Amino acid sequence: MFGMGIGEILLIIIIAVLFLGPDKLPGTMVDIAKFFRSVKGTVNSARATLEEEMKFSEMKQEALSYKNDLMSASSELERMTDITEIGSEITGIKNDFNLDIPPPAPTAPKAPEVVTFTPKPKPTIPPEENV
Repeated sequence: MFGMGIGEILLIIIIAVLFLGPDKLPGTMVDIAKFFRSVKGTVNSARATLEEEMKFSEMKQEALSYKNDLMSASSELERMTDITEIGSEITGIKNDFNLDIPPPAPTAPKAPEVVTFTPKPKPTIPPEENV
């Protein structure tokens, strides 16, 4: 007990009997026992309070962790439902795939060439002269 051996405890008891006498010793022992009980109660109360505070701090840390998770999920949800950002992402995807550039329209076929033959003028033979 408190790092004291049997011999030391007996020495303290003998000194207490000599100084207090046999008539005051029992009352003093009761008072000392009450003092130790009150100290023990105070220590237990302080320990319980500290343990409760530690539980509260653990609960507070856990609540802050949940709060951070909820805040990040909320910001992610806001980002995912932001119309302007969605529009910019769609525009980016269109640009990546060139979907906003319409394919060239087919050109109309060329009009077929019309080949016309103009008759050649017939050569005129000069009339033969009578010879």
